[in-house]
Amino acid sequence: MNPSQMARLQQEIEQVTPYFEKLTTSLSQVIIGQSALLERLLVALLADGHLLLEGVPGLAKTLSISTLAKAVEAAFKRIQFTPDLLPADVIGTRIYNPETRLFEVKQGPVFTQFLLADEINRAPPKVQSALLEAMQERQVTIGQQTFALDSPFLVLATQNPLEQEGTYPLPEAQLDRFMLKVQVDYPSPEDELKILAQHLQAEPPTPLAPVLKAEDILAARKLVQQIYLDEKIQRYIVDLVGATRRPEDYGLALTDLIRAGVSPRATIYLAHCARVQAFLSRRAFVIPEDVKMLAPDVFRHRLGLSYEAEAREISAEDLVSQILEQVKVP
Repeated sequence: MNPSQMARLQQEIEQVTPYFEKLTTSLSQVIIGQSALLERLLVALLADGHLLLEGVPGLAKTLSISTLAKAVEAAFKRIQFTPDLLPADVIGTRIYNPETRLFEVKQGPVFTQFLLADEINRAPPKVQSALLEAMQERQVTIGQQTFALDSPFLVLATQNPLEQEGTYPLPEAQLDRFMLKVQVDYPSPEDELKILAQHLQAEPPTPLAPVLKAEDILAARKLVQQIYLDEKIQRYIVDLVGATRRPEDYGLALTDLIRAGVSPRATIYLAHCARVQAFLSRRAFVIPEDVKMLAPDVFRHRLGLSYEAEAREISAEDLVSQILEQVKVP
């Protein structure tokens, strides 16, 4: 990218990013104390990926995606995953019409733009896998017919880390479809006071007005794809990924703690997310800090821990932190 192209791209980014800053401000008025969650929601949306949230109930996981849908003026649907759910309850099915004597397709809730898959680990694997084609191919096959999904299409799935009885852990192939896995923590005491004050108001809060349209998201994605990613930054991303697979090559004594390194999707997704982070920071180029900021959320659910790591209560975050400290920054 030559200097004139870089300057033109920078100018376009400066014109567009204020709208996303306004979007973040609007969301933060409803979702208090979860700034990291809101940032990752925007990253997944602009990088055309999906988000897996893990946290205890009551941390505004459901509210966040529904509020985002209102702020972006997009279609929103919610699926409550339960053990008795069937794949047809997710994608739809064919129903016989006695008047026409034909089978007609009844589309399921996956036909939307923002989909909340609430407590996804409560449904059996057959139901979980029903989302695979929609998440990866952006299409759904019912019978012999294939239907394209609207764009943008964002799946936000939640799971509760406390209750393990009656749950079905997501298989690695399903986990790998999620661009980011975000762990949602409790709000600070100051933020919790704001939440309490908001709910003690006598009058209901003013409904959130739309800030952007779906077309604005698609246009911003085109800008994100033009952001300059230097060859040295690309090499840095590959080195971070390589350190999860061959830690000894990078001077890390983690071989006994890692069962499997991250997949090639992690390389691609980390590059996309770093570009979005640069865009949200009003830059036309990626810097190493963009990569380091998103690496834990991209690697967290892809890093296979060994039995020794689990026995020593070493988390994926601990290992990613060591890798980020050890791998040389360009």
